[in-house]
Amino acid sequence: MSTELLSGLSSWFSSGRLVPVNDIAVDLGTANTLVYVKGEGIVLNEPSVVAVEKGSSRIMGIGLEAKRMLGRTPEGIEAIRPLKDGVIADVDVTEMMLRHFLVQVTHKR
Repeated sequence: MSTELLSGLSSWFSSGRLVPVNDIAVDLGTANTLVYVKGEGIVLNEPSVVAVEKGSSRIMGIGLEAKRMLGRTPEGIEAIRPLKDGVIADVDVTEMMLRHFLVQVTHKR
């Protein structure tokens, strides 16, 4: 992961916006993102896709919701994969996607 992304996530945890979870692992994949929690197994398996409003940073959908938009997005909305060939291609969108997934996982507790 990029230093920029790790720094952003670290500040998110320390600000109290995410509930800390011990022994968590994240697999940021080009196709899917998985989150594993020790003792619970894989608690999230979502497509690594984000739907963004063109010309802004407004997120229209993340994960499965965004994947359903691939090839069918209305004009003005772009469904993108922020990871390409196993590498983070868009740090900002990847960070937003990862934050969204971590909020989903930590708020279930």
